[in-house]
Amino acid sequence: MSRSKQKTKIHGNTTAKSEKENKQDANRKFRRIIKQKVKLNKEDLPELREVSNVWCFDKDGKRYNSEMTEKDLRK
Repeated sequence: MSRSKQKTKIHGNTTAKSEKENKQDANRKFRRIIKQKVKLNKEDLPELREVSNVWCFDKDGKRYNSEMTEKDLRK
């Protein structure tokens, strides 16, 4: 149980709980494009970053928790 508490007090800037749905949608889109290109015997397969834009995901970076103490900031 030593790892049951989050050690680092860094949280995402967001109202969304996670980016799980965004990542699922991006990977579905990526796999669909790959399957279509393989079926047509195309040689140029895209990268995941070419298909989806991480800047459009729900979360907007990370920040330190405002309730951090001096001891937490030294770690």
